[in-house]
Amino acid sequence: MTETKITMLTIKEAAALVDGLTEYRVRQLCRSGELPTVKAGKKYLINKDNLLRFLSSTV
Repeated sequence: MTETKITMLTIKEAAALVDGLTEYRVRQLCRSGELPTVKAGKKYLINKDNLLRFLSSTV
């Protein structure tokens, strides 16, 4: 049986992953719904694969 590991990132981690992407911009994308997220309490959690797919589609 193959397990798929899902990596979730905070806004800070997502911004640190990509040069030139600020925490402010990531937060804007989360709030607007452009970037799919899961909300855990007050924090947005972003699936790493979704983030990379989103960034590659906007180039």
